[in-house]
Amino acid sequence: MNRPDIFNTNILGPLHSRRLGISLGVNLLPADGKVCSFNCIYCECGYNEDHRRSHFPDAKAIVAALEQKLQAMQAGGEKLDVITFAGNGEPTLHPEFPWVVDETIRLRDLYYPNVKVSVLSNATRMNDPAVHAALLKIDNNILKIDGAFDETVRNIDQPADSRYNVRAVVDGMKAFKGRLIVQSMFLRGEHNGHRVDNTTPGEVEAWRDLMREIRPHEIQVYSLDRPTPEKNLTKVPREELDAIAAPLIAEGFEVQVV
Repeated sequence: MNRPDIFNTNILGPLHSRRLGISLGVNLLPADGKVCSFNCIYCECGYNEDHRRSHFPDAKAIVAALEQKLQAMQAGGEKLDVITFAGNGEPTLHPEFPWVVDETIRLRDLYYPNVKVSVLSNATRMNDPAVHAALLKIDNNILKIDGAFDETVRNIDQPADSRYNVRAVVDGMKAFKGRLIVQSMFLRGEHNGHRVDNTTPGEVEAWRDLMREIRPHEIQVYSLDRPTPEKNLTKVPREELDAIAAPLIAEGFEVQVV
C-alpha cells in the first residue's frame, strides 16, 4: 500500500466512492496541510502532526472553483451522483462552512438538480447551531461514531478535545431526529503497544444499542480499504461486517455494509 497522504487541491475528482457512487469532492481544508479535531489511527490523510497546518482556503474561491468544475462536467455530459464535503480533515471546522453549504446547494440545483449533497463529518461540531442547521440542509448528513465506549473512541479516533464523550455525541445525533447517516469504522490491531479492537461481542452489542437509540436514516458499516498511518491494523472481513449488521437489519434498520 502507498503511504497515506493529503489531497493537494480543494475540488477533488470526480472519483468513485464505494459508499456514495460518482462523487465530486469539496475539500474545505488547506490543500497543503491537515486540520482535524480527530487524529484517527486509520486516517488516509495520515496523522495531524505529519502535515504542516496552514490557513483555511478562501470560501469564495472554493465556490468559484466548484462552479467552474460543474459547468465543465455538465458541458461534457459527465455523470455525477453526489457532491461530497470531505478532504484533509474535518470540513465543519471551516468558519464559513454554513455559507459554502448554501452555495453548493444553489450550484447543485443549477447544474445537477438530481445530485445529492453529502458531508463526511466526525460530528465534533454538530452541536454548534449554525453547523447543525447547515447539516440539516444536506441530503446525506453522514456523521461518525466508531465505538460505544469513551476509551474505544479515544484509542481509535484520538479526539483533540479531552472532554469528548460518547454520550454527548449520541445526544447530539438524536437531535437530528433521524435526519442523519451514522458511519462506523470497525478494525482491530495495535497502537502504541496497546490492543485496539471494536469488534468484540461487548463492543458490538453496545454499538448496536447506540444505533437503536439514535435511530438514524441509514447506518454505514465498513472497514479498512486505504493506507493507514498506524501499520499494525487489520481489516475486518466482509462476512464479519455482515454479522455485525445482521441484527439491526432484522429489526428494520437500513444498513449499508461496505
